[in-house]
Amino acid sequence: MAQQQHDARAQQAREFTREVLPTVSRTFALSIRLLPGDLGAAVRCAYLLCRIADTIEDEPALAAEEKAALFEELTRAFDDPRLADEFPARTAFLRGNAAYLRLIRNADLVFVAYRELPERTRGFVRHWVREMIGGMRKFVLAYPRGVRIQSLDEYKEYCYYVAGTVGYLLTDLWHEHAPCIGTRSYETLRSRCRAFAEALQTVNILKDVAQDATDENSIYIPEQLLRAHGITHDTMLAADCAQEHRAALGAMIQLAWHDLDEATGYLLAIPRRAMAIRLFCALPLLFAYATLRDLTSNATPAQPLQVVKISRAEVKSLTVLSFVSVFSNRGMASLVRRTRRKRLAFG
Repeated sequence: MAQQQHDARAQQAREFTREVLPTVSRTFALSIRLLPGDLGAAVRCAYLLCRIADTIEDEPALAAEEKAALFEELTRAFDDPRLADEFPARTAFLRGNAAYLRLIRNADLVFVAYRELPERTRGFVRHWVREMIGGMRKFVLAYPRGVRIQSLDEYKEYCYYVAGTVGYLLTDLWHEHAPCIGTRSYETLRSRCRAFAEALQTVNILKDVAQDATDENSIYIPEQLLRAHGITHDTMLAADCAQEHRAALGAMIQLAWHDLDEATGYLLAIPRRAMAIRLFCALPLLFAYATLRDLTSNATPAQPLQVVKISRAEVKSLTVLSFVSVFSNRGMASLVRRTRRKRLAFG
């Protein structure tokens, strides 16, 4: 009877994690579906655990101490199934995005899926997601009234915690589950994985500056950089400061272009036989290039904060072109260059 109950709950957890994923991420749901077996299950589970932590971090109604307490409980839930089962009840008071709330209120099922992973795989997920959670806790306590990044060094530290950790996690999982990624390839990928993940994070920050500030009371553009252009965190959203804000973002945009080019090196270092992994990495990278391209070309000094979102037609086109180019480094590099220059949407 106990085994039947275990199997039934494990099946429920698998079904829930597959069903909820596309409701909390359009981009990564598309990519994660490409990964087979235990690798796909591990990345899906890790993403959802990170999203739970991110939902806590972004909740404006929670005091910093309350966020820190939830982060501690989430961390302990990796090792204590009882705490994992109780975690949804601890978040019943949260309000906000319906999909995110549904996820966090079924966190127990995500942990069930986590416990079904192979032991070594669980170890990678546990280590890197807990590292991320620890960094989030550090920043919410450092900025109890809302994150206000002060310097470029602090910005890089923040990006390490919320994105660089994911780069390391994925690379460890590639090495564990893809036989063609041997020791040499693994070492090369590990030296570049932080830049890959942080490049995607920087693009997301740039396209969501206004939304993060108004909806989540968080500003990730360094104050030091803003002051160099005559504005501050307090004045950056003012209509009469649009030109100065745009100038300040220029340095961040250049950082994003540099990191995306580094990220391309990571993609091309993945062995061509690891087709699913290459596609998994190629899609968000190309979407980031397209987003930054539009952000750079469309934003004017009078409108530096407009929402930039690539079209569904371009998403479909880049997906098809990625499948065509995945086995060729030359073809993939060419696709990156084309995406950087112009919109690729057909049909």
